[in-house]
Amino acid sequence: MLQHVYERASMARYLTSTIIATDDERVATAARRFGARVRMTRADHISGTDRVAEVASAEECQLVVNIQGDEPLIDPDAIDAAILPMVHDSELEMATLKKRIEDPREVQDPNVVKVVTDRQGDAIYFSRSPIPYLRGDGAAAGETRGAYYKHLGMYVYRREFLIGYPALDVGPLERAERLEQLRALENGHRIRVVETECESVGIDTPEDLERVSRLFEYSIQGVRE
Repeated sequence: MLQHVYERASMARYLTSTIIATDDERVATAARRFGARVRMTRADHISGTDRVAEVASAEECQLVVNIQGDEPLIDPDAIDAAILPMVHDSELEMATLKKRIEDPREVQDPNVVKVVTDRQGDAIYFSRSPIPYLRGDGAAAGETRGAYYKHLGMYVYRREFLIGYPALDVGPLERAERLEQLRALENGHRIRVVETECESVGIDTPEDLERVSRLFEYSIQGVRE
């Protein structure tokens, strides 16, 4: 799985280097086997963003992209789409992705993080609960299409902002939802959210792993045919 993530991330046009950051020597050993660049980090980080901040502090770059290792279907075009707003707007400190929810079952799934944005495309809130709440005739009729967007767990940061991220106060919303991106919102920072049609499946449960394994199996069969 890790190799799939690494190889797909390396296909993004706007990434100049790809690094696997881990505190687990088993992960590092597996990554080195397929030729990945690896950085060992401290083991006491409370989130992936904090871990990436440690790595970024030793790198010379302007933007840093945090791609989670459990996203083997991440689309390189989606990575590029999240990077572009940061290139064109120097005031943006952080960006991420959202996709319209097509499967109604994902609305109630706490492993699928939902996001709502304002008219400028900046995040208002992220939650494991269904947001927004639908009431009235639309809710009764089950009209969920178009109302819900899921967050795709990939982030782009301006390096200076990222390095300071671990020093931001961890607020009650981040503690309650266990979503690291809420730290930025709770401390008054904007997150630009780019809509994409690219689908990605994060592996949070054994069922997710089985689903992704089937997708890879079908893909291989299609190539052979």
